[in-house]
Amino acid sequence: MTLKEAREKLEAKRAELKTIFDQAGPDMDMAKVDLPGDSKAKVEAIQAKNKELNDLNDELQKLRSLDESRKALAGMDTTIGKQSGPIEGKMEDKPRIKTLGEAFLETKARENKNVDFDVPGLNVKTLMEASAGWDPENVRSGRVSLYPEQALGVLDYIPLGNYQGDLYKFMLETTKTAGATAVAEGGAYGEAAFAYTETSHEVEKIGAWLPITDEQLEDNPGLRDLINQRLTYCIKAKLESYVLVGTGTTPQIWGANSLAAVQTQAKSTDPTPDAVHKAITKVRVTGFAEPSVIFAHPNDWQDIRLLRTADGIYVYGSPMDATPARMWGVPVVQTTFQTENTAMVGDFARYCTLFMRQGIRFAVTNSHDTNFINGKQAIRADIRAVSVFYRETAFCTVTGI
Repeated sequence: MTLKEAREKLEAKRAELKTIFDQAGPDMDMAKVDLPGDSKAKVEAIQAKNKELNDLNDELQKLRSLDESRKALAGMDTTIGKQSGPIEGKMEDKPRIKTLGEAFLETKARENKNVDFDVPGLNVKTLMEASAGWDPENVRSGRVSLYPEQALGVLDYIPLGNYQGDLYKFMLETTKTAGATAVAEGGAYGEAAFAYTETSHEVEKIGAWLPITDEQLEDNPGLRDLINQRLTYCIKAKLESYVLVGTGTTPQIWGANSLAAVQTQAKSTDPTPDAVHKAITKVRVTGFAEPSVIFAHPNDWQDIRLLRTADGIYVYGSPMDATPARMWGVPVVQTTFQTENTAMVGDFARYCTLFMRQGIRFAVTNSHDTNFINGKQAIRADIRAVSVFYRETAFCTVTGI
């Protein structure tokens, strides 16, 4: 295919696709598209045409690159190594030392890539190379490649609040007898009964510290910011982990998986989506809540995402599609902080709040141990927080995934 032919075919294919999209309109109504077959067949045909367009564009770029190389070669000076002007006097009787290129061209090396040849007049005694010559200077880039870590995102689905005390208290309704009933004329009313219990959760601390020399902090201006960023991540990561799997025993805050009255749904022989739906139903029927998010380990979500029918069709959408992570309309958050083989389904939006006494605090001192006389400093970071679950039956684990 020539460069001109590639351009013409590319323009024709673009015009063809434009006509199809114009027919479909902004609603992508496949019924209006002039292509054979049903909607699915038409979509597949459009995808095929789009692939052809991409292939043509790649081919055009290759031809353009070759054309640029041709133009560059056409402008090169090809007179290197040739004599310019007449040789005066007796110089013409003296043998001219040939260039390396000329010597090469007069040998059979031009016909064989691996032929050794001698170059008259060339005597190499010491090879100038990096080990015995001038080693190039290299400057280290400013890029810092961090240790692989879990992306944060759990707290994006949990309401956050501020609380200034050291013990969070609230009243929990532990007994409810509605008592409401149909009453005949002159009949007795049903008696209602409600009982409340004061419930409290300790505000706990999560912290980390790093010893560092005075020289490191003084000689590397950006190191302090990097340390602050890394310690901040460590605190937030542990906070996200505890909100899901914390034991609730001091000094850990409560995690949804560890609640005393958290519901449980075993997968057993059910397909995983079925077990998750049963957990959603338990949250609705027993907890009278509406699940706002599902937390799952990436390995568990992978097994769900790759589910296929008997004839090989992916249940959760084609691999080409950017399918959002959802199950039964509920967002799925993949996190390694959730225990593998166990998913957490819950109404975090209404029945869970993470209160923080303040943001992450930093402190630096050289008074620790022998740091002062050894020229060392200690950088400390911490946060005080409490997780409150107002209705434990609004959460359900799916086990055995």
